[in-house]
Amino acid sequence: MKTLKLTLVTLIISNLAFSQNLPEMVAVNGGTFTMGDEWGIGNTDELPTHEVTIKSFSISQTEVTVAQYRYYCKATGVAMPKEPSWGWQNNHPIVNVTWYDAINYADWLSDKLDQIVRLPYETEWEYAARGGGETKGYKYSGSSSMADVGWYSDNSDNQIHTVASKNSNELGLYDMSGNIWEWCMDIYDEDYYINSPKNNPKGAIKGDKRVVRGGSFNDGAAYSRVANRRLDSPEHVVYSSGFRVVSVKKK
Repeated sequence: MKTLKLTLVTLIISNLAFSQNLPEMVAVNGGTFTMGDEWGIGNTDELPTHEVTIKSFSISQTEVTVAQYRYYCKATGVAMPKEPSWGWQNNHPIVNVTWYDAINYADWLSDKLDQIVRLPYETEWEYAARGGGETKGYKYSGSSSMADVGWYSDNSDNQIHTVASKNSNELGLYDMSGNIWEWCMDIYDEDYYINSPKNNPKGAIKGDKRVVRGGSFNDGAAYSRVANRRLDSPEHVVYSSGFRVVSVKKK
């Protein structure tokens, strides 16, 4: 009996450690939505608004954390990124990672979970940020008041914050507006929406920039709108950019 109790305790501890070391995934049922600036307040690269249909996927509940990225580094021998001025905090999102760093993390997690893990395409990102099929049409991810759901220039005290310390959106996803910018899979094209496919678009074919989404703690609220798009070089290292991941089942 004592042996059985000890085994159960060991399993519970092991499962807790596993969940802390790896991202918690949230299932997102596929569907059709209108992508782009529906409010008439955005940039030209958010137009025209267009209908998109995407398949189901799962996305990490928060941005990949320092603790989760450190676990990957220890498992693979990869060096941690340059430490930001405020130091590493386990429950902060990882920052100072390039697009390639994020891709390498996703590839490692694919092998570990025996699933296809990658960065979200910006279509998936926006659909999830809007709340998927549960959307209430908010301007930001989970609210039309940025202060309710994210950290930005007006409330962050110019510093990064613990993940999931603001309200979630309709799907239970945190920090899709504010805190840090998030890398997406797509090559950026300012005019991509003009010719974007209706079903499962995957971004431009040519280009040397990548899409980032969501805004950050040192940006104004306008950058954290669910429709806002931004570009960055895949080699760029910045203290306000990180990522979250998507998983899909192998065929």
